[in-house]
Amino acid sequence: MRNGTNLYALDISGATFTKACGGPCTEGCVTLARIGEDAWALGDSKRPDAQPLRFTTEELDAAGIDPARFGLDA
Repeated sequence: MRNGTNLYALDISGATFTKACGGPCTEGCVTLARIGEDAWALGDSKRPDAQPLRFTTEELDAAGIDPARFGLDA
């Protein structure tokens, strides 16, 4: 993040994660939540106890992850 905010210091306890699937999602899916103005948390529905990874919008874009695929605006 441009202001130097530590993404892992952001509270995500109230974040709403959305799944993106190319198919029926019977084995789990990638989940994504906006956790700040330029901050995202990426989780795995197969591992709900695992800490989600956190990214800036620029990092998501570089990784080819489009929030629109999750029904979210970037």
